[in-house]
Amino acid sequence: MTEETLKALIHQGENQALEFKLRPSEDIGRTICAFANTGDGTILVGISDSRMLVGTSPKMESQIASIAHSCRPSVFAKIEAVEIEGKDILVVRVKRTGSIHSYKNIAYKRVGSHDQPLSPQEVIELARETGRIRFEDQICERASLEDIDEEKLQWYLTKRRTSRRKPPSEELNSTALLINLGAVRRYGHKLIPTNAGILFFGRNPQSFIPQSRLLAVRFEGRELSRATIDDLDCQGTIWEIVEQTEEFIRRNIRLFGFRTRFAFRRIDKMEYPVDALREAIINALIHRDYFETPDTKVFIFDDRIEILNPGSFPEGVSPERPIHKPRNPLLCQFMRDIGLIEKYGSGIYFMKDMCKDWGISEPEFILSQGQTKVVFKSAGKGILIQELRRLGIEFNQRQIKGLEYLLLYGKLSTKIYCQLNHVVPDTANRDLNDLLEKGIIKRLGKGRTAHYVPNIG
Repeated sequence: MTEETLKALIHQGENQALEFKLRPSEDIGRTICAFANTGDGTILVGISDSRMLVGTSPKMESQIASIAHSCRPSVFAKIEAVEIEGKDILVVRVKRTGSIHSYKNIAYKRVGSHDQPLSPQEVIELARETGRIRFEDQICERASLEDIDEEKLQWYLTKRRTSRRKPPSEELNSTALLINLGAVRRYGHKLIPTNAGILFFGRNPQSFIPQSRLLAVRFEGRELSRATIDDLDCQGTIWEIVEQTEEFIRRNIRLFGFRTRFAFRRIDKMEYPVDALREAIINALIHRDYFETPDTKVFIFDDRIEILNPGSFPEGVSPERPIHKPRNPLLCQFMRDIGLIEKYGSGIYFMKDMCKDWGISEPEFILSQGQTKVVFKSAGKGILIQELRRLGIEFNQRQIKGLEYLLLYGKLSTKIYCQLNHVVPDTANRDLNDLLEKGIIKRLGKGRTAHYVPNIG
C-alpha cells in the first residue's frame, strides 16, 4: 500500500470495513473476528479514533498475528507496515472466510463501525449461510425407518448401476446402505432418517417437510391473477416432483406445427426446450433453502415461464460464474446417481445453450433477498423460423422480418411487407413468391384482397 492510499483510507474514517486501533489489544481480536465473520475489512494500527498518527513498534506485528491466531478457528490476516509522516502504521487486512470465528469463546459481527457479539440465533443463521449447518444432514425427528420406501431405495440402486455403472453393494443390507448414503443416522439408540433420506426415499416427504412440494400454475394471460387455466400440487420425492412438473409443463405449453414441401414432412416444435426447463426445475429443488418455508413454484404465462425457489446463490457463485458449490450436496449426489445431473456446475451453461439452439433468448436470472427466479421467455411461433433454417431453408433478412410478423399476427399483405422492409412491391413479390415456392406460406384471395397466411397445421 502506498502512502497516498493510506492517507485516503484515514480520511474516510471508521466504517463497516475500516477500523482504527492505537495498539494491539483485546479490541483488535474482536474486530479481526468480526471482519472474518461478516465481510472483508482493514484495521489500521497506530492511529487514534480521532485519526491522530501515533505509530507502532516492531514487536506489534507479531502481537497482532498472535491475536489473530488465537481466534477459533485461527484467522490469517495480511499485515503490512506503511510509513507515513515518519511513523510506521500497520495495515491489517482481514478476509471473510466462510467459517464462524470466535474470540475468547464469543463470535462477533461487524455492524457499521462497531463489533457486536452474535446472539445464539445469529450464530445458527451464520452457520446456515456458510453451509456449516445443512438442512439435508439434520435428522427428521418425527420420522422412522418405516417412513423410508424400500421400493424407492431399490429403484435408486438400479438407476445408479445403469447411470453411473456403480456395482451393487450386495454385502450390505438396506439399513446399512441408507447409513452409508447419509439417508439415515444414528441418534442415541435409534436409527432415524435424515431430511435428505426423506426427501429422496420417503413414502410421504411432505408429511414431514411440507415446504418440499412444488406448486405449478398455468395463468391466463401475462400477469399473476386469480384467472388460472390449470394447476398442480406436485408432491412426493424430489425426483417424483421433477417428473410431475415436466408432465404439467408439457400439457400447458404450445406445440407448433409447420408443413412445407421443402422438408416433405410436418415440423413440430414445442414452445420451449423442455430439457432446459427440467434442468431449471432440478436446480430449484436441489439448491433451494429448505430451512425456509415457501414452496418452490413454476408459473406459466402466455409469454414466459417463471421458476421460483427460496434461497439465493451461495457466496462467490452467480449465473455468470456457476461454479459447483451446492447448498445440498447429498441431494445433488443422489440426483447425479440416477442420471438427472450429468456434470456438476454445467447446468446453467446447458440451459443457455439449449435456449440459443431453440431460438429463444437465454434464461434470465433474477436474484433478490431470499429468492431466485429463472425466467424463460417465449418466442411464440417465431421458433419455427429457427427450425426451418436448421433444415437448410435459407431466408434473407427481409423474409425473416416478414415471417416473424406473419407468425405473430397470422396474416401478411404485400403492402405491409413493403412497409416492414422499406422496399418496392416488385421486391416484396419476389420475396413472397420464393416463400410460396418453398411451401412456407400460402396465398388467399385475389387482387386487392390477396394476402398470405402461414402454412401451419
